[in-house]
Amino acid sequence: MKKSIILLLFLSCSFTLVKAQVKYEVFQSSKLDGERQLKIQLPRGYNSNEDKTYPLFIVLDGDYMFEAVAGNVDYYSYWEDMPEAIVVGVNQFDKRFDDCMYSAQNSLPIETGAAFFEFIGMELIPYIEKTYKTGRFRVAVGHGETANFINYYLLKPDPIFQGYIAISPELAPNMIDYIPEILRKIETKTFYYLANTNNDDSSIKDMTNALNTDIAAIDNKNLFYDFDSFVGPSHYSVPTHALPNAIEGMFKVFQPISKKEYKEVILELENSPVVYLEEKYQTIYDLFGIEKQILINDFKAISAAIEKNETFEYYEDLGKIARKEYPETLLGGYYLARFYEETGETKKAMRTYQSAYTLKEIAGITKDIVLEKADSIKEDFGY
Repeated sequence: MKKSIILLLFLSCSFTLVKAQVKYEVFQSSKLDGERQLKIQLPRGYNSNEDKTYPLFIVLDGDYMFEAVAGNVDYYSYWEDMPEAIVVGVNQFDKRFDDCMYSAQNSLPIETGAAFFEFIGMELIPYIEKTYKTGRFRVAVGHGETANFINYYLLKPDPIFQGYIAISPELAPNMIDYIPEILRKIETKTFYYLANTNNDDSSIKDMTNALNTDIAAIDNKNLFYDFDSFVGPSHYSVPTHALPNAIEGMFKVFQPISKKEYKEVILELENSPVVYLEEKYQTIYDLFGIEKQILINDFKAISAAIEKNETFEYYEDLGKIARKEYPETLLGGYYLARFYEETGETKKAMRTYQSAYTLKEIAGITKDIVLEKADSIKEDFGY
C-alpha cells in the first residue's frame, strides 16, 4: 500500500512537471481595450540554467495553431536540431476578423487590425521579454488570414521578427508587391517560409504561387527562403505538414553537418573547411545568441574532408579548436599530430601522439590508436 502511494505521488509529480511547461495566462491589453488569452510553452529544463536565453515563437491563431507549433518545437529541440525555444500562442477564436482588418486602399492594418498590430509589438513581446528569458531571435507564425498579417511586421524599417512562417496566406491585394520589394532590400538575415496546398481556395493558390515566383527570383544573401506546395492536405491540415519543413529549414545551420552537406558543400570547398566550421558556429551565435559547443559529429566531418582532399595543412587549425572545445580529450592532440606527421615534422608528431595518451578517448580515437601511430613513426624513422 505504501509503495502504491509513493508511486502515485511520483507519477503525480512527474505529470505536474510536464504540464508546468505549458502556462495559460490572461493578458490585459490597453491597445485592444480588453483581455486576450495566451498559451505559453517553456522549454524542458527552463529553470535549470539562469543565464540561458531562448528564441521566441509568436503564434497567431493560438487557439488551434499553438499545439502544432509547440509540439514541433519541443520535438526538434529534444533532438538538438534546433535550440530550445519559448512558444507563445495568441488566441483569436472570435476576434480573428477584427484582428486582421486591413484597408481596401493600401492593404495595411486599420482600426482593430492596427490595434492588434500594436498589441503584438508594443505590449505582448515586451511583456514576454520582461517575464521570460528570451533571446534575440524571434519567429512569427500564421495561417490563412494571420499568415498575411505577420508580413506587416516585415514592412517596418526595423522588423521585430527574423523568421516568418506563412502557411496558406490569404494575402491582402497589395502584399504580393510589398513582400518581394522588402525582401529584395532586407539588410539583416531573414528567414521566410511560404507554403500552400492544392486544396486551398484558388485565390490563395494563385497569389502564393505568384509570390513564390517573385521571392525565388530575389538575389539577396541576407534572405533564406523556402517554399512548399503540398498535394493532398486540406487548408486546415496543411500546417501539420508545413511546420516540420519550416523549422528544419529555418534552423538548418544549428543542425549537425549532414551527409549531403558534407558531400555537396564541404568536399567542394576551395578554401579551408575549418573556416567553414568556425563560420557555422559564429552564425549560430549571431542569430540565436547561443555559444554552442562544436559537435563531435562536425569535427569528424571536417577531419574526413581533410583526409579525403589531402589538405593536411588544415589539421593545425582544427587541432587548436579541438583542444579549446574538448581540452581533456585526445581530439586536439590527434589532429595536431596528423598535421605534424603529414607536413614532415615526424618527431614532433610522434611526441604529440605520445602526449595524447594521458587524455580521454573520444570520437573513435583511442589510446591504442595514438600509441600505434607513435610506435609506427618511431620504427620508420629510428627515433
